[in-house]
Amino acid sequence: MGKLIIQKYGGTSVANPERIINVAKRVVATKKKGFNVVVVVSALGDTTDKLIELAHQITDSPAEREFDMLVSTGEQVSVALLAMAIHKLGVEAISFTGAQVGIITDTAFTKARIININSKKIEEELSKGKIVIVAGFQGITVDQDITTLGRGGSNLTAVALCKALDGDVCEMNTDVEGVFTADPRVVEKARKLDNISYDEMLEMASLGSQVLQARSVIFAKKFGVPIHVRSSFGNKKGTFITKEAKAMMEDIVISGVTCNKKEAKMTICEVPDRPGIAARIFKELAEKEINVDMIIQNVSRTGYTDLSFTVPHADLNRSLKTARTVVKDIEADKVTYDEDIAKVSIIGVGMKSHPGVAAKMFAVLAENKVNIEMISTSEISISCVIRKEKADLAVRALHSAFGLDKK
Repeated sequence: MGKLIIQKYGGTSVANPERIINVAKRVVATKKKGFNVVVVVSALGDTTDKLIELAHQITDSPAEREFDMLVSTGEQVSVALLAMAIHKLGVEAISFTGAQVGIITDTAFTKARIININSKKIEEELSKGKIVIVAGFQGITVDQDITTLGRGGSNLTAVALCKALDGDVCEMNTDVEGVFTADPRVVEKARKLDNISYDEMLEMASLGSQVLQARSVIFAKKFGVPIHVRSSFGNKKGTFITKEAKAMMEDIVISGVTCNKKEAKMTICEVPDRPGIAARIFKELAEKEINVDMIIQNVSRTGYTDLSFTVPHADLNRSLKTARTVVKDIEADKVTYDEDIAKVSIIGVGMKSHPGVAAKMFAVLAENKVNIEMISTSEISISCVIRKEKADLAVRALHSAFGLDKK
């Protein structure tokens, strides 16, 4: 079998019949260059959002198994339509759901993890010269229940298939030309990066960049899957994500600025200050598959403390329900929450060897009258929780202050 390219196309790339035909032409052009091609496709446009809205018109708390059964249908439409478009161009293609190609997952509905992929069916079709099209975002449990892989899960499908099939590169075709130093819709002077490391991309994805799902980057890093993020609407080179970003020089401190407006802050008030209480709270949240991000515990006074943390907006209702149950058990006072926050972050491997980066970030925010509510750091990132209405101002100010604007 010759060289194999995995191409993933997001919802905006297949939003209507004209765009589906455009994708079909791109895929066929790749095939005619002598490559074997496996295509992973998301649902058309905002189909998934509409299905979610439909579910919530029925009930505020849809059963997660049935929720996955519903939202997984969007990709089944797009793979079939793309196969038809490729057939019209005179090339053989075949479409499959995640279940049909043996993407086996655990039972964590709405955010399932891939356990195994049986690539035999795909390899058989490739050997016949066909283009194989696989529905992204979905899999199946050993008990034959359909699952989904979480928001952006088609990215994970593509990377996992690239590993399973020993592909040469995983192309993420999207509505942007690559990975930028900031969201170009917010920062007019944002620059496209030619190369970026897995570590930096992982931080950017985790901290609000919507180009790639964080789990797909973790998978790519673990198995050394090279990723090329590029536009579906042109043929320019995009951004290559690999182990080492060759273009990085020692004087480049920050690679990007991100913003996440889809988090909420929760505070459990007057928590008894004794060993094991924090463990109890976060164990309960973990058992509900809720990802807690930033955590701050105030200094204890009179034997009680306040504990604040952030969770994804999508998990807020479940988090509140869980936290309120725990509050009664541990005899804390109450739970409060705040949805009008944003998390602004700076990312770069250069900050490992450059002192004063945090001080500069805090000074820039202060100069722009942006108050910091929470702070968290890693080896290559610093994040601050601020008011949501100040988020875009903060991103632009930091982008300029750290020399990331276009020259």
